[in-house]
Order: sequence, then structure tokens, then C-alpha cells
Amino acid sequence: MERPLLNDSETYPSDEVLKNALGEAYAAFQSYISTIHDDPYNLLSEWKYYRDGKAWLCKISKKKKTVHWLSVWPGFFRVGYYFTEKTGEGIPHLDIDDTAKQAFATSKPIGKLIPLEVDVRSMAQLGDCYKLIEYKIGKK
Repeated sequence: MERPLLNDSETYPSDEVLKNALGEAYAAFQSYISTIHDDPYNLLSEWKYYRDGKAWLCKISKKKKTVHWLSVWPGFFRVGYYFTEKTGEGIPHLDIDDTAKQAFATSKPIGKLIPLEVDVRSMAQLGDCYKLIEYKIGKK
């Protein structure tokens, strides 16, 4: 089974570590993090090493609400959103890539949550992530 990078619990995901892991996708990562920390999103990001998955993950949240999780893979970062059946009803109507909508429609639930993952390799994919953030923040 594939695993994300950043597996050393002693190595915090500093800018240099992230740049080495992401390669060309690092510019998109920097832009993404900078954008979500500022208006209109004002999201918080927190890196933590999770022993169960043996990798560092970044939790992106607004106040107490988890908006999504971010993991680092070779040459890209993955943004994982989780929806209930009710909160995910609007996903097919969003103006995002059709492959993401199709993947969400066929995703196997994890408990009561349905995952929607976006693998970001370039700036062109960030628009879908921002639309998903806006949608997720708007759901109760």
C-alpha cells in the first residue's frame, strides 16, 4: 500500500524538507498555504506526526472545524476532504474537475465519512481546492 512521505517522526516538515519532497509542486504548495492563511479563508494549519499512519499530516481548520487534511507525496501534495452523506450532496453541482466529482461519487465511505481527495501537482489545480474549502466552510 502506498504511503505518504515525511515518515521520520524526528524530522519536522520545514520549508526545506517540503521543498525537497515536493519538487516542482512546492511553488503550488507555497501559494496554497499562503492563500488559505489570509482573507477570505483565514485558516490555521498544524503539522503533527501520526503514529498510526507513520507520517506527518497537516490539519487545516477554521476555529474548531477541520476543513481538510494535507499529506505530502513524491512530487505532489494531497488535500483530503471528508463529507457525510448529507454534507456531500452538493459536490456534484460544484464547478470543479469532473474526475474529482466522479471519484467522490464512487468513494467507499470510511465509517460515516466519504472522502474526496485532490492531488495537487501544479497551480492549475488550486482553484478546485479553494472551491471545496468554500463549500466545506459553508456546511454545518
